[in-house]
Amino acid sequence: MKAVSLSLKGLRRDLRAADVRALFVALALAVAASTMIGFFLDRLDRGLTRQAGQLMGGDLVLEQDEPFSTALRESLREAGLTLSQQVDLVSMVSHAEAFQLASLKVVDDAYPLYGQVRVDRGEGIEALAHGPAPGGVWVAPRLARLLDIGIGDTVRIGQATLAVSGLIDREPDQSAGFSAFSPRVMMHRDDLAGTDLVQPGSRLEYELLAKGAPSAVASVQGRLDTLRDNGVEVRDVREDRPRLGGALDRAQRYLSLAGLAAVLLAGVAVAMATRRYVDRHLDTAALLRCFGASQRQLSTLFALQLMWLAVAASAVGALLGLVGQAGLLAILTRFLPLELPPPGPLPLLMGVFTALAILVGFAGPMLLRLKRVSALKVLRRELDPVPASGWVVIGVASLVFGGLLWLYSGDFMLSLGLLVGGELALALLWGLGHALLSALLWLVGGAAGGGRHGVRHAWRLGARQLARRRHASLGQLLAFSVTFAAMAIIALVRGDLLTAWEAQLPEDTPNYFAINIQPGERDGFRAIVDEASDTRSDLYPIVRGRLVAIDGESADAAVPVDEQGANVLSRELNLTWRETLPEGNRLVAGEWFDPASAASDAGPVPISMEEGLAERLGVSLGTVLSFDIGGERIEGRVTSLRALDWESFRPNFFVIFPPGRLETFSHSFITAFHLPDERQATVGELVSRFPGVSLLNVEAILEQVRELLGQVTRAVELVLVFVLLAGISVLYAALTASRPMRAHESALLRVFGAGDRLISRIQGAEFALLGIASGVLGALLAEAAALGVYLLWFDLPPRLHWPLWVVLPVGGGVSIGVIGHLLTRRVRRQAPMESLRLLGET
Repeated sequence: MKAVSLSLKGLRRDLRAADVRALFVALALAVAASTMIGFFLDRLDRGLTRQAGQLMGGDLVLEQDEPFSTALRESLREAGLTLSQQVDLVSMVSHAEAFQLASLKVVDDAYPLYGQVRVDRGEGIEALAHGPAPGGVWVAPRLARLLDIGIGDTVRIGQATLAVSGLIDREPDQSAGFSAFSPRVMMHRDDLAGTDLVQPGSRLEYELLAKGAPSAVASVQGRLDTLRDNGVEVRDVREDRPRLGGALDRAQRYLSLAGLAAVLLAGVAVAMATRRYVDRHLDTAALLRCFGASQRQLSTLFALQLMWLAVAASAVGALLGLVGQAGLLAILTRFLPLELPPPGPLPLLMGVFTALAILVGFAGPMLLRLKRVSALKVLRRELDPVPASGWVVIGVASLVFGGLLWLYSGDFMLSLGLLVGGELALALLWGLGHALLSALLWLVGGAAGGGRHGVRHAWRLGARQLARRRHASLGQLLAFSVTFAAMAIIALVRGDLLTAWEAQLPEDTPNYFAINIQPGERDGFRAIVDEASDTRSDLYPIVRGRLVAIDGESADAAVPVDEQGANVLSRELNLTWRETLPEGNRLVAGEWFDPASAASDAGPVPISMEEGLAERLGVSLGTVLSFDIGGERIEGRVTSLRALDWESFRPNFFVIFPPGRLETFSHSFITAFHLPDERQATVGELVSRFPGVSLLNVEAILEQVRELLGQVTRAVELVLVFVLLAGISVLYAALTASRPMRAHESALLRVFGAGDRLISRIQGAEFALLGIASGVLGALLAEAAALGVYLLWFDLPPRLHWPLWVVLPVGGGVSIGVIGHLLTRRVRRQAPMESLRLLGET
């Protein structure tokens, strides 16, 4: 109890000291940054994942060719999931003497689980949270044009006659798959039996859509794995929509990276402030040793002081984090048209744990100096305890930060790689910093010329001050370099992420797909589209074929165990042929077709395969694949692997053959193109001229994806504020820690006749030189770190950022020069005797 009371009294007195205030601010910022980003990331991720789920209709989608059992539905409901049942099939729809093949979507009363259906029921387009009522159907406008029907007319589907009660403008779960290319008819589940379309052997797809909290979805994962093994297709937002999953994953990783950068910078500030805190308390510890205090009592006393400080900073930081995330959401309310779930307690606990980890990792080794202080220091003031090795401090801090990195990223190998790389980078940075500081000081000393009171003279004296305190200057150089590098990485990744997202969906992204273009229609169709659109992909031929064997063995038996029964083996693939590498494809292994060998009839045909599918199926270069095409077997040898741009909204193919091998099989063509709003009339012309061609408007999907990416972009931009504040806290803590030494130097200069103006110039030059050197090393560290982060974490192409090598040195020199000059203004105005006493401050 005495130790508790003494620690509280000591802390109340220490709150007047600048280093304690810096320590408090750094800890509070660490907690605020981690909790704010944690709260915001948690809520935004759950909200955006839920919104992305609208594109497929639910958080989970189960699909098979027979009805789902009552037991399965009940088990999912008991887990807390809301269910909606759908049936998809293709059937002829007729009106009078007109017939048209249509895609039927049979929905129940729970449809849609997410979003609303935009439909015109005769009074303009409405947004409805339900499907058609029994006895009525909603049809796509294209089908209405083909059958020449309108609202109130009747259509015949199978044996049932149903009234057209609405025209579909947009579905919240519109599919982008080729099964949806036929014009849509939406009907109620109660009407399905009357159509007599459900017969033995009928090709129907039964879908079970589920909506619920992430915990509810997680609770049924075991059951879902069993369903997958039994051939049921199970989809979620990240697996079924890779373009959305990639955006969400990158946003998550960026926000986590920003939080880690803020935590790292706060940790550096804690280490800098703790060093000054320990220096101030050496005399106090020596006095306590004179009065009989043991090393254990000293450790307990000062550990309690810092613990009370950490508790207070954690409370303030947690409150700031809560307010900050609420403020962010309030600012984004008009930009985020989705309801975010309430914050959970985990980010708050993580924030407090992070602060304690930072305090132990970054401040703990420095406190060992207080434990080892000798009582003789009271009499011999030059007798200081052996300081904690800088490498010990860096090593312990790195291990703690590596643990936090693992905790935040969930990837042990990535955390280990970044930790080892960071240690090597710090060692290299220390050596480079020593060399750079020496070169910079030599350069300034050589360039400075005559005059004992001019600007050049001040720069030379400032350089000498840095040279005289070489060890302390290197420590500050390292801290500032890490600070600039961390802020630069966050800014660079933000810019490159936004560039990647903007490039992913440019304004002329194809918004229409066309399929079933017959060979005789190809030229005429292409002419109409080219006249109306500036953006069109090539017309790719499509041949349907099933993969039946791999290297002579049955495909089901040859693939890895976890891929046996996969959907890609149970359905026909879209095969194509092409002479050159398609746009958006990139070879990652092997070589493209050699025209001479491709034309040879001897041996298997050379083919190119998508690298992801090849990895899933255990296929490599040289593997022979056998395809069944219309009852005829054709073999192909994999001679190249390709990486595809799945986010381009252009036709992509898993397998490509060379020309001259598939032309004899029945085939059609597919293309994608962009139609601006003013040229939408072209759709009607295409429908009338080519009634057999299926058109799919993916504008609704594009709008949802753009909206999602826009929200993520705005969230990404806002987290930079806390990283900037954490960086400023490092500058403040470092300059506060060096304040007594600089005050002592200013007093000596004043004693020997230096005026305020000269001292101001000397200190300004010293800070500017330190900032320039820190900027150069920060740029080097940022480029190296960005290379690793881009390749290992974000899957972005690495590149050099030349402006960084100008902005950081110049910005570092200006920012550190100005901030340091302002923080030492009070020191320069002190009397020499008062400044000299700061070295003995207790």
